[in-house]
Amino acid sequence: MKRIVIASTCAEDWGGSEELWGRSVPLLQESGFHITVIKYYINRAHPEFIRLAERGVNLLDIFPKGTIAKRVYKKSLKLVNQVALKLKLTSDQGEDFSAFIKIMQDTKPALVIISQGINFDGLKLAYQCSLLKIPYVVISQKAVDFYWPHKDDRAFMLKALEKAEKCFFVSHHNLRLTEEQFGKRLPNGQVIFNPVKLSGNIVPFPKSKEPYKLACLGRLFLLDKGQDLLIRILSEQKWRDRPVKVSFIGKGTDEAALKDMAKLLNVTNVDFLGQIEDIEAMWEDYHALVLPSRSEGLPLSMVEAMSAGRPVIISNAGGNAELVEEGVTAFIGHANEESFGEAMERAWHKREEWEEIGKNGAKHVAENVPKSPETEFAKLIVELLANK
Repeated sequence: MKRIVIASTCAEDWGGSEELWGRSVPLLQESGFHITVIKYYINRAHPEFIRLAERGVNLLDIFPKGTIAKRVYKKSLKLVNQVALKLKLTSDQGEDFSAFIKIMQDTKPALVIISQGINFDGLKLAYQCSLLKIPYVVISQKAVDFYWPHKDDRAFMLKALEKAEKCFFVSHHNLRLTEEQFGKRLPNGQVIFNPVKLSGNIVPFPKSKEPYKLACLGRLFLLDKGQDLLIRILSEQKWRDRPVKVSFIGKGTDEAALKDMAKLLNVTNVDFLGQIEDIEAMWEDYHALVLPSRSEGLPLSMVEAMSAGRPVIISNAGGNAELVEEGVTAFIGHANEESFGEAMERAWHKREEWEEIGKNGAKHVAENVPKSPETEFAKLIVELLANK
């Protein structure tokens, strides 16, 4: 049986960047592949990893957490240390990839799928695969203008991208920016979609409009999601006087900072609801999505809001603007208070049209986003291996 290793660099227990490969696992298993998933550390108590384990997926930590496990693991790694040194698989920063090599030697994969949170945080693993002559593909979930590869890493990272069987990106922006950051076109680059977790049916628009309720849905991490911009805009007197309420939905490291900021600026028309499992049901109570992101790939929250029949007020970060049309399906601004505030103002003046704008968005998503991106992705992987 052919083996596929999926290596995720997501630092969280389970992030949105893992939905694509996670949903493709059953399809790859049905095609006859044995799947191993590796991360630096896997929280085996997480529901998603429980489900994977129940499906027979092999779960491995690159750096096991337990002290005893570490000792046993380190002892086994001595067998491959000479190989690591011979192949020069230790970077200038002193990182040791012998654990990764050990996993590769034990599993002997036909392919490694490297799932990255951004466009180069997994390229060190990809480079090891290239040195070991193991075929691999790379998925990049985000690329940002303000975070570029370190000058000492660019050369080997570019080699890792060029030698990949495929470099997958979730937006044309992310592909283009990656090419600009490395100064090379990537003929093996391809844009794919992430899975939408909603049914695809339009959720009936709320009958009550007092207040208009906006959902800011995403990780509470302002460097990426820009929730602080929204709080500053809402502190303006005109927004205080309007029947508008914004709910921050999600968890993250900046929750306390954002709550303190709202308190400092006396912004009272916001609340923090934490994680919500049933997003489709949530949209029964909300009129629109507001997402002032500083960086994105192509956010699932935006695609899902559109598929539910809701207008989206978004920044033009990442691939956001690739799937929308200003005033028809969305309202678009730059990720700063002035521009994003203007987008919110345009949306407010068209609030009586929100239901119709939401329907336009749902129609556009239905026509342009695959119903099952995970199926498309699994097919690409199966076809790639069939041609080798």
